[in-house]
Amino acid sequence: MVAERRNQHEGGESTLTVVLALMVNLGIAVMKAVAGAITGSAALLAEAAHSVADTFTEGLLLTALRRSARPADRRHPFGYGKERYFWSLMAAVSIFASGAVFAFVEGVRTLAGEGQEQVRPLVGYVVLALAFALELVSWTQAVRQVRREARAEKRGVPHYLRLSDDPTVKTVLLEDSAALVGLLLAFAGLGLHDLTGSAVWDGVASLAIGVLLVVVAYTLGRTNKGLLIGRQADPRLVRRVYDWLTRQREVEAVVDLLTMVTGTDRVLLCARVDFDDSLGVAELERTCVRLATALRDEFAELDEIFLEPVPRADPHLRARVLARYGEITRRQP
Repeated sequence: MVAERRNQHEGGESTLTVVLALMVNLGIAVMKAVAGAITGSAALLAEAAHSVADTFTEGLLLTALRRSARPADRRHPFGYGKERYFWSLMAAVSIFASGAVFAFVEGVRTLAGEGQEQVRPLVGYVVLALAFALELVSWTQAVRQVRREARAEKRGVPHYLRLSDDPTVKTVLLEDSAALVGLLLAFAGLGLHDLTGSAVWDGVASLAIGVLLVVVAYTLGRTNKGLLIGRQADPRLVRRVYDWLTRQREVEAVVDLLTMVTGTDRVLLCARVDFDDSLGVAELERTCVRLATALRDEFAELDEIFLEPVPRADPHLRARVLARYGEITRRQP
């Protein structure tokens, strides 16, 4: 119950972070598009596409949060947790397709001399300043949540973001960070165009925004790819589970320990254990049930647990374990 309440709290905060980002980006997208049409700035139009992409992304993230929360059923016995990773991957594709490609097209058109002549740059400056202030609100909420969760896990923010199995907040944080940098690039392009009279600066700023979005899309895509394939659980959790099992009086040795993230705060555990040979069949069955129950009580992240009694001296099993982990398996899983 503690884990369930914690997941509900974190899910609610993630939803708040995503909804706030969606509302902010929708308003900013409209402002940038109007300002881009008025001023003729390629960088502003690229930033409008950036905000449109971010708005689509938040919509996909809300879908991810809703669909991944569904309980396990007959067709999906391990639940729907990985839907969060699929829709987050689609969000990364959206950033690339809707934002980066448009920014590149606008930059190339401007550098080729096909862009619209820039007029009324003051409108662009005002809109960029307002957009920066609004993006800062969304970014602050994302940073606040990330810092709180990193502190709860006793990790630094970069380490937490690298290992986190919740892509939604990471996506919003990277999006908003990229948005703030993109706004500064657009401001620089608009200002240099205004000062020099050369549209080259506007085109260069648009291309730079495109590169920025490609980097964000690639980073998020790589993260979600690893989670979709089936990533190992947090190494600290693996080590704690391993140590816990080895301390049990019925356990002679932990031969192999397999984990896979099946959703945010959901871990599948398969432990191959060499039990005390003096245990009878009925006692071994009761021991497996007791250990599985105790593991769930001790480690809230563990969702499904499989304990397999095996002889540690079996050469075929040892060969499989060594092929996966190498000689380090003599000391740890």
